[in-house]
Amino acid sequence: MSEARPSPPAGGASAPAATAGATASDGPGAGIALSLRELTRRFAQLTAVDALTLDVRDGELFGVVGPDGAGKTTTLRMLAGVLPPTEGEAWVDGVDVGRDPEKVKPHIAYMAQRFGLYEDLTVQENLAFYADLYRVPRPERPERLERLYRFSRLGEFKDRLAGALSGGMKQKLSLSCALVHHPRVLLLDEPTFGVDPISRRELWLILHEMVADGITVVVSTSYLDEAERCDRVVLLNEGKALALDKPSTLQASLEGTMMAVRADKPRAARDALRSSGAVQSAALFGEAVHALMAPGDDGETLRATLDAAGITVLDTEEIEPSLEDVFIHLVGGTGA
Repeated sequence: MSEARPSPPAGGASAPAATAGATASDGPGAGIALSLRELTRRFAQLTAVDALTLDVRDGELFGVVGPDGAGKTTTLRMLAGVLPPTEGEAWVDGVDVGRDPEKVKPHIAYMAQRFGLYEDLTVQENLAFYADLYRVPRPERPERLERLYRFSRLGEFKDRLAGALSGGMKQKLSLSCALVHHPRVLLLDEPTFGVDPISRRELWLILHEMVADGITVVVSTSYLDEAERCDRVVLLNEGKALALDKPSTLQASLEGTMMAVRADKPRAARDALRSSGAVQSAALFGEAVHALMAPGDDGETLRATLDAAGITVLDTEEIEPSLEDVFIHLVGGTGA
């Protein structure tokens, strides 16, 4: 190998959130896999995570969602015991991670963006290495490995070097290595980043299977369409939580009418709509503009605004808001 081997990951399993109830010293209540109280991390003058408070329930698929720089990776690193918090507390599977980070590691699996695969070992050898690392009893290994091969579809590639796998297959192998010791909480940092659409779909199917088996999964992602697959999500921006709920509840929370607008000058149309007092938020989605109108506005104000700006409207359509629409509205309608 041309580069140094990465350090092995920590282990893990986790679930969704509710922000009310316990104080920092109480620890998590029954049925809570993760509990964060005013969790904060600063780097010099930068506050990467700002007083994050939430609970994640046992056996849920919970999304930590936001753009680059939102604080997603820093949050997961604190939960994994890799990075100490500046302030606040985090409990994972009953362990105070800030006070005893080593104690939490047998309970979890943490898969960073650059997971510790050994590219000069085969698929089978990587899995065997992590089984040794996590001290999986040898009598239990054949059944566990067979199950991992089955859901990852890597069985026919067990003798292939990890370095020769595609990006999506590497991610599935990384996930299999993280799961070999049956963690209670699984922490995944943007597992589908840079992965092709088919592999992304397969990875999400695997995550849902893990949740069905009782593992709590916390996954970070900047893909808001993916986040809609989660049981619940927290939307982060610049280290702060903007909202926390089921994706469907957040989507239904927008007050007003969401319109998709196609115009001859999409960017000019977006800018004109943003300057209109009748439009709550506007952002480009491909060649269309998504505009959140005031409640009861069927789009006539929208057309009048664009006509006045000399922009030709090609068509308009009322649509259901996506999670990305919600996020853009929460940050002030200043998306792309």
